[in-house]
Amino acid sequence: MAARAYILIETQVGKSREAAEALRSLHGVPSVDIITGAFDIIALVEAPDMISMADLVTGQVQSIPGVTRTITCVAA
Repeated sequence: MAARAYILIETQVGKSREAAEALRSLHGVPSVDIITGAFDIIALVEAPDMISMADLVTGQVQSIPGVTRTITCVAA
């Protein structure tokens, strides 16, 4: 069963645009928006299963330069 989640991302000051561009280049990230509020970016991620999603978030999203914190909101 495919897994989908919204990732709320906090970045270092001045790094939102660079982080958003890096996110857009990742396979499995069909949507990325810079937002206002407590977080700087929201990204939709899709993966074949939860293990693949965890690998995508922890291995790729969180390693993007400028990303300081993420919250994963899994779609039900």
